[in-house]
Amino acid sequence: MLVWLDDAGWLAAQATDEPQHRAAFRLWQIQSWPVIVRRADADAAPDEICLGLPLPPDEDSGQKTRISLRARVAHIKKSATAMELAAVLRASPSTWRAQLAALQRDAAGMHLRAYGSLAMEAITELPYVSETSDVDILFHPTSRRQLEDGLAMLSRHAAQLPLDGEIVFPGGAAVSWKEWRMAIANPAKVIVKELGAVRLADTASLLALLEPS
Repeated sequence: MLVWLDDAGWLAAQATDEPQHRAAFRLWQIQSWPVIVRRADADAAPDEICLGLPLPPDEDSGQKTRISLRARVAHIKKSATAMELAAVLRASPSTWRAQLAALQRDAAGMHLRAYGSLAMEAITELPYVSETSDVDILFHPTSRRQLEDGLAMLSRHAAQLPLDGEIVFPGGAAVSWKEWRMAIANPAKVIVKELGAVRLADTASLLALLEPS
């Protein structure tokens, strides 16, 4: 989920965060770029939302800085779901573009969404994508058949692209699609990420959230 803060939200963030992050906050405010909803901190107030602002990798070291911040719900101007795959194609390296376009065509009706470095570069036009970047995909199946078809499709395209990402089940429970694939082949519990917690769950309990066919 992407959210845009109002001026009061940015002012509050700059007042409470580390001084070295304030330049990034000012840039994001001036450019009206969104930040990313992250898992809630245990001590977050009911009217607070926990957010993340990932900076581009350092040009020399490649180190990635991820700034954690919070904002009052009242300071959120608008919100949106993660970007659709089609919207990030222009930001992708030329070596990925044809394969990503093929993935988009194969995924017609599945509404794949992108996050991570590719999405951030599409939003900001800053240099997030590197030779070691993954293509992070969110897949929201509504039925068991769509889950099976989507996993088969991602597995095929992973031979040509550095695909990663998560299956998002109805209700928001997210599981790495690679971990899910392994758990189905060799029955095991999977790590489930939710806004409020991380837990282990068996695959049957998550399959029960989907339509049978």
